[in-house]
Amino acid sequence: MSKLNLYGRPWVVFDAHNQEHREWYAKFQQSRTWGHCPVRFVLNETSSNLITQIQRELIEYYVQREFATN
Repeated sequence: MSKLNLYGRPWVVFDAHNQEHREWYAKFQQSRTWGHCPVRFVLNETSSNLITQIQRELIEYYVQREFATN
């Protein structure tokens, strides 16, 4: 095992419901770098681009919030 695996940032699945994840993505949008992010997001098997995957999840999250039927 490489030392990079031991000391690198942990891998996390992006969750649009998690406020921290949304904040980290917003910071990425401003700075255009993941350097400030304390985690690395995992690319799921149905997507080939992390940014597109996150954007789609955020769109779904905000549309559900906007048009939720209570």
